[in-house]
Order: sequence, then C-alpha cells, then structure tokens
Amino acid sequence: MTLLSLAQANLIADKALEKAESLDFQPQTVAVLDAGGHIKVIKRSDGASLLRPEIAFGKAWGVLGMGFGGRDLAKRAEQAPAFFTALNAISNGRMVPVAGGVLIKDAQNEIIGSVGVSGDTSDNDEICAVAGVVAAGLVADTGA
Repeated sequence: MTLLSLAQANLIADKALEKAESLDFQPQTVAVLDAGGHIKVIKRSDGASLLRPEIAFGKAWGVLGMGFGGRDLAKRAEQAPAFFTALNAISNGRMVPVAGGVLIKDAQNEIIGSVGVSGDTSDNDEICAVAGVVAAGLVADTGA
C-alpha cells in the first residue's frame, strides 16, 4: 500500500484552500489524515471560525472510520439515525456525517487517508477537498 506523505498532505490542503479562495467561498479549514486516522496536516484560512478544525477533522475521521465517502455517510446517517447516534457516541463525538469528507485513494484504489474541509456549505467544502486530492495526483472518493 502507498503511504500518504507529508508533502502530499500539504499539497492537498494548500490546493483545497486555493480552490476555496478562487471560488470566493467562506474561509476554510482543511484536515488531512493518514490511513491510520492520524493527523498529517490541519490548515486554516485567515478568518476561519473557531470550531472549523474540529468539524474538518470529524468529516475526515468519519469517512476513514467507516470506509466510504461523506455523501454515502450522510445518506446512511439519514436512513439509520439511531445507528449513527451510537457510532457518534462510541467515537467520542468525532463523526461528522456530511459531504466534505473525502477518502484519499492511490492508483490501486487503496485507501491511504482522508481529507475533511469545513467553512462553507458541505457541497462547497467537498469541491475544495476533491480539488486538493486530484491536484496531488490521487483519487478522491466522495461517496457519491
């Protein structure tokens, strides 16, 4: 399996933030995790609000923990709210099951990490996350 490097994680975060700025989105925060759920990078735009790092981490951590992208996670949460309430409890509140959490895959379709973006609408956050992953030459899985 390919490992997600610090250079790749930085590129993902930088390109996600650049995408948000180019589209005039609200200030963003990006969290990039490796396949083990460890933080590689967290970056915040100037003006990003206080809870954005925790939300971005929760988006990235939730998709990594369940193994599918934020769109699928959100759909499943809607269909089984009691199960996701339990998941959130056993994960100490770390899951944020909405768009904007994206799995990072290598060329062999192996999960090597995840990225979560928070600051604008979930749809816009996802646009930025995907832009970052693609800029790093990796595969973005949104769960769509």
